[in-house]
Amino acid sequence: MTLRIEPVSAQTWRACEALRVLPEQRAFVADVSHYLCLCAYEDTWQPVAAILDDTVVGFAMWGVDDDHSRWIGGVVIDRAHQGRGLGSALMIQLRDQLAAEPDCPNVALSISPDNTVARALYASLGFAETGELDDTELVARWVARTP
Repeated sequence: MTLRIEPVSAQTWRACEALRVLPEQRAFVADVSHYLCLCAYEDTWQPVAAILDDTVVGFAMWGVDDDHSRWIGGVVIDRAHQGRGLGSALMIQLRDQLAAEPDCPNVALSISPDNTVARALYASLGFAETGELDDTELVARWVARTP
């Protein structure tokens, strides 16, 4: 099982738009079409597809803040592919890719306080909640550890 992350393209945007989460997750993420519109009409966000073999199984977007921190948002793994570690794999690859930029002080994301599953996942990946709020969501940041 090799998951790869690629920029969303003319060949993959429809498969990204067709991704669906479980009903209980709908309160925490928008439809991918909403995120694709944000990426198209705001300069902040860059969309990526998570591809397993030749199948789009997930989506995320990333952006750069004024302080050069990298933000991850809109993370979606299709309900048919959940429970296989793909969300962790997507987050680790994207986190590490973004953190490798020389001017990146940290990688950040925001989480609904009620999304206990995502909070546990992100904590297990080294994201620490900071006490900051982004609107009503909790901010968590990951800082690369130097050897």
